Formats: sequence, C-alpha cells, structure tokens
Amino acid sequence: MRITALAGGVGGARFLRGLLDHLDSRPTDPSGGPHEVTVIGNTADDVTLHGLRICPDLDTVMYTLGGGIHPEQGWGRAGETFGVADELRAYGAEPQWFTLGDRDIATHLMRTRMLGLGYPLSSVTEALCARWQPGVRLLPMSDDPIETHVVIDDPEGEPADDGTPAVKAVHFQEWWVRLHAAVPARQILAVGIEQAKPAPGVLEAIADADVVVLPPSNPVVSIGTILAVPGLRDAIRATKAPVVGVSPIIGGAPVRGMADACLTAIGVETSAAAVADLYSDFLGGWLVAPGDADSKMPEGVTLKAVPLLMSDAEATAAIARAALDLATELR
Repeated sequence: MRITALAGGVGGARFLRGLLDHLDSRPTDPSGGPHEVTVIGNTADDVTLHGLRICPDLDTVMYTLGGGIHPEQGWGRAGETFGVADELRAYGAEPQWFTLGDRDIATHLMRTRMLGLGYPLSSVTEALCARWQPGVRLLPMSDDPIETHVVIDDPEGEPADDGTPAVKAVHFQEWWVRLHAAVPARQILAVGIEQAKPAPGVLEAIADADVVVLPPSNPVVSIGTILAVPGLRDAIRATKAPVVGVSPIIGGAPVRGMADACLTAIGVETSAAAVADLYSDFLGGWLVAPGDADSKMPEGVTLKAVPLLMSDAEATAAIARAALDLATELR
C-alpha cells in the first residue's frame, strides 16, 4: 500500500508515528507487498534566524519518527541543552523569543550549509533523514522559499487618512511563538507561494498513492499552505485514490495549538464540519470525534466518528487504523 500524507508539525507527526506503529503490526498489505509512506511536509512556517534556515514542521516530523523528539513538548530535541542560546542572550542578540537548542542548531547548520552550496531543500531533507531514518519518505512541499506572514494592527503606526488603524506584517513564527496568536490576524499570507513549484516527487507521490491522508494538522497554515502550492490541489482532485482526513477540531476547539485563531482570520468557524468544507472539492472521508458525529458534512463526504485524542501510542495507532479502514470502505 502506498500512502501519501500531507502533514504539518506536532499533530501531523504524532499521527504519522501512530500510522507507522499500525503498519508495523501488519507489515505487508493485503496483496503481499510492502507499505510505503510518503509525507509531504509544510515549509511555509520556515524562517531564517541568526543566519540559520529553520524548517520547524519538517524537523518535527523527522525527529518524531526518528526517535529524537522531546516527548512531552512534541517539538525540539530530547535531552536538549541551551548553551548557545544563553550566549546569544548575553550578547543581546535578537530575536530572543525563539530559542534554539544546541542539538537542534546542528540540524539548522547542516541545512543552511547545504542550501548555501546550492542543494535544493528536497535534497537537503533527504540528507538529514539519512541520519534519522524516519521510516517514511519526507518531501518538502516545495524547494522554493515560502514564508507565512501575518498582518496585525500596529498600535505604534500612524492611522490612514480615513481613520483605518495602521497595520504591520510579522512572520508567522513571531505571531505564533512571541504573541501566542493572541493578537487578531487581519490576514494570513503565504509569501512566495504563487511562484512556487511542487518539490520533485510530490505530484508523483499523490498520483501514485493508494490512499491520501490528511492528518490532524492546522487547516490554514499547515494543510492549507501545502494545498496552495500551484498544481498540488489539482493533483489531489485528480487522484483516483480515496482521500481521508482526521479532524483537528473536537467539540469546537482545536485539539492542540491555536488553529481557532487561524480559522477566525480567514472567516471560518472552528468546527469539524467547517474544516471538512475547506477540503470539500476532494475529500472522500472524514474522521471526527463522537461528539461531532451529528455535524453536517459537505455533500459526498463520508463521516465516521471515532475517539480522536492521541493520548498514547495505542490510541494514536487506532486513529490511523480507522483512517485506513475508512479509505478501504471508500474504494
């Protein structure tokens, strides 16, 4: 079975860990062949800090599946130390709201060095994964630089002549990490995405898939930005494989993170049904929590209610199994 998943950071990575655990319990598909998992990772959260190119979502997937993630946080390295960050702080180096761990810095140094030598991000990611052996083929959604920026009110700026409040754009990481998404977003923009191309292998992984899965990732700044890469959404529409998704919303609230702030910014209700509607042009099946079983789904989307809290490895593997079972039903 060839499974292609679109994934953001922590939620997507934890689901993928459960998917691999489930597949390990059934090492061959019904036809007797091996399972192959390709992950198309979000790169619109990427940022350059202290001269280093950081790819948070790719690294979270790589560390989680490779056994190097901080288990409680769900991001960053296990056993991390912060000597470099302490020294940067002593020098007064900005920004100080994004703390890089010493082990994590090694990854960013390698990536930045290879990018500087002219290697595309897809080749760099493959090289980094050679160390971690995540058990999946991890592809960035694009080799082209894309960064999500958030437009917010600027209380220190001069209002427009008509009295409209001044605004400014900040990098998504600043809005998310420093401001905790507490400042309302007027717009969320993926800068550079209109000119971007899917990375090598991305469209083929979708076309050749037996199942396409949308793990529980942020529908706006993770799955949404992946789908916004020109040609990628069309490829999913065209695939003959069933497309199933796992709701990141339970009972009107995000399972993790601040997806509700992102949905509000684009004028979408924070509900399992509203998120499914964002994918209604290609979505075949949608897993929701039992409390959302009465939600009105978009026409043509098959609803299945199962417990969705990824509370431990067994529960997460059960969610992944339910997603694959739903895909089988849709065939």
